[in-house]
Amino acid sequence: MNAATANRSMTGLEWALLLTLSVLWGGSFFFVGIAVGELPPLTIVALRVSLAAITLFLVLRLAGRSMPREPRLWLAFGAMGLLNNAVPFTLIVWGQTHIASGVAAILNATTPLFTVVVAHALTTDEKLTAGRIAGVVLGLTGVAVMIGGAALGTLGVQVTAQFAVLAGALSYALAGVYGRRFKKMGAPPLVTATGQVTASSLMLVPIALMVDRPWDLPMPSATAITAILALAVFSTALAYILYFRILATAGATNLLLVTFLIPVSAIVLGVLVLGETLLARHLAGMALIASGLAAIDGRPWRMGQAAFARSRSAVDIRRARSR
Repeated sequence: MNAATANRSMTGLEWALLLTLSVLWGGSFFFVGIAVGELPPLTIVALRVSLAAITLFLVLRLAGRSMPREPRLWLAFGAMGLLNNAVPFTLIVWGQTHIASGVAAILNATTPLFTVVVAHALTTDEKLTAGRIAGVVLGLTGVAVMIGGAALGTLGVQVTAQFAVLAGALSYALAGVYGRRFKKMGAPPLVTATGQVTASSLMLVPIALMVDRPWDLPMPSATAITAILALAVFSTALAYILYFRILATAGATNLLLVTFLIPVSAIVLGVLVLGETLLARHLAGMALIASGLAAIDGRPWRMGQAAFARSRSAVDIRRARSR
């Protein structure tokens, strides 16, 4: 991926995929919130990745494709599964058992901030720019405004849980930068998504079996089972196909802007599906997030500069003619 590709504005299709991904991942907080009341964190994340792996293998079979066997690819899948699934899923789900979902969402929204720093340090083509820094600050502020003062007031309480969610956000940032290599390795998004969650399953399922002994747990309710299935199929299997598709063309920094959009998706879904009320702070937060995304994308600024240049040129022409 060259500098022009990594730093360019995203296309309309990439923005549409990013919005779809935000809806899928926005739903994951809701599904985890249901499941965590009946199942321990390790069991939830193990079920999430293993059921997603089964789903993706079925999709591969239907598509008439098979998984590659090169050791170098599976080593990369293992590293990606560790950074993008095993570590952050476990830390964030555990954190959600101790802190409110709103606080978790604010802390998770630091992912783009970590990403621009990690990408600047570890890549040659995704360097810090004034627009990116301003956009990240605006986006993070928008998330905080949208979620509200009640959640902000609990920051600093349950510090260990909050550091766990922040560590998960940092792990996501590292994964976004690491995952850029799959395009060069010739692994398409469906194959990469399948390899990642398969590697994650091999790590997490044995640990969950040893630690949680799920056969000793009470049978979860139909609601919890449905939440786990939705978490695996939509918020993991489908979401990671989109994730690697966007990463391959738009870069890590652009991809992980999705964490700004997740709270927006959650609130809009709450209004449309659950009949919740859209508050003034929600609209203010959305406006800040939109401003942040525009600053990072850069296109509105460039369009404004071009329009200003055209208008100034037209004025100069009129003045020249009037002389």
